[in-house]
Amino acid sequence: ELFVLTYGALVAQLCKDYEKDEDVNTCLDRMGYGIGVRLIDDFLARSAVKKCRSYSETADMIAQVAFKMYLGVTPSVSCSSAAGNEFSLILDKNPLVDFVEELPAERASLCYCNLLCGVIRGALEMVHLAAEVTFLQDRLKGDAVTEIGITFLRKAEN
Repeated sequence: ELFVLTYGALVAQLCKDYEKDEDVNTCLDRMGYGIGVRLIDDFLARSAVKKCRSYSETADMIAQVAFKMYLGVTPSVSCSSAAGNEFSLILDKNPLVDFVEELPAERASLCYCNLLCGVIRGALEMVHLAAEVTFLQDRLKGDAVTEIGITFLRKAEN
């Protein structure tokens, strides 16, 4: 709960500091990336997971282990490409928005939870997986669910 409350204060301060939602979104992504880069060590040490052999296995690990460990929720995973490199994490409940009713009309393009995209991207890069991570749907914007899209771009070189 403390993280959720302080996260709301962080986003509110960023909204005061930046006029454009895109700048806030970029800042949240950049902050999340830094967290992900550092969080992966903790995740690997605490979870004792083995090396994933496929993108599908990696997406499942993110949903079933990482989200459960750090946010207390388990998103469902669906593959959204024939190539097997695009996945959606679908959250029925997003703990980061527990105390948020809706976004103000003047902040319609704000991606409130963009920090999560940065965390996932940063952690994946540290295990040599380049990925694009974006919000596809958001309950705060009136969608039925919160959906995070992960597109694995290529295996990064060591």
